[in-house]
Amino acid sequence: MSATFIIHATILCMIPLMIVALAGAFSEHSGIINLGLEGEMIFGAFIGCIFVRFMVEGKVFGADTASNQWLFVLGMLVSALAGAIFAFLLSFAAIKMKADQTIAGTALNMLCPALGCTFGLLFFNSERITSGGSFQITSGTFTNEAFGDLVKNNGFLNFFFNEVYISTYIVIILFVFLSLWLYKSKTGTHIRACGEHPQAAASVGINVFKMRYLGTAISGALAGLGGFVYIATQTGTEAEASVGGLGFLALAIMIFGNWNPIWIGLGSLLFGFVQCLGVVYNTIPFLASLPLPMYFYNMLPYVIVIIVLIITRKKSGCPKAEGIPYEVGQR
Repeated sequence: MSATFIIHATILCMIPLMIVALAGAFSEHSGIINLGLEGEMIFGAFIGCIFVRFMVEGKVFGADTASNQWLFVLGMLVSALAGAIFAFLLSFAAIKMKADQTIAGTALNMLCPALGCTFGLLFFNSERITSGGSFQITSGTFTNEAFGDLVKNNGFLNFFFNEVYISTYIVIILFVFLSLWLYKSKTGTHIRACGEHPQAAASVGINVFKMRYLGTAISGALAGLGGFVYIATQTGTEAEASVGGLGFLALAIMIFGNWNPIWIGLGSLLFGFVQCLGVVYNTIPFLASLPLPMYFYNMLPYVIVIIVLIITRKKSGCPKAEGIPYEVGQR
């Protein structure tokens, strides 16, 4: 029971980290540094929560409770769309205005919490979108027993599918598909070429601006999706203008994984386990015997991030043209 609980908790923490780290890789492979992942996560989650609340309170298509799995999936789609739209601010600033991408991404991170609080106060008289008695987006109503009826009498399937959110498998499938698409498809190869040598890419007819807009849009969509999954599966019953620094943690995983999806997945698994220690340490006899508070384990992921960045600072495999504005005709 203890091992199963630890594995499920690790996967739960791993999923949003994995997809948001891939989001950062998509943007940077196209040549745009996306430090705005945190803001895009917040914006996507916020819009997704508003959408679910509207559907439930308006009983649209009979959605009288947020436990409907199709509503969960729709919320993920809306969040992804919102994240892609919000990321356009970054791509416009970086590509059209040729602004400093680090500053532009930081500005998005500062802007989004303010937007969330402002619109929350304006429409809901609160800085948070709360349950309101009938609206919840987490395990209280967005049940993690999506496959429960199918696997109750099968021990093997019960381990993989019982008490598991449907978002877990959607994100894993999406991660694998997009990773293969980035490296095996024609468009994915064009995106990566624009992050390595945009002048060479342009010389063979690739539209560098288009590829960079596309890479940043996909990045924003994945970040918005990751933000909604995090809010819906890990945080209480309300959406607030914060994702607990998860966007920055995902950036560190991207660097740790050397911008490679395989290593990003492995890094997400490692950091997912470390992140969940604050919840599961009492179930591990050795850790439970140590006189350390829960807050120590909650702090560990961020300490490890600093260590990882120090160790990998001279071994970066980042795209060579990331952060450099592209000029037509430039050599």
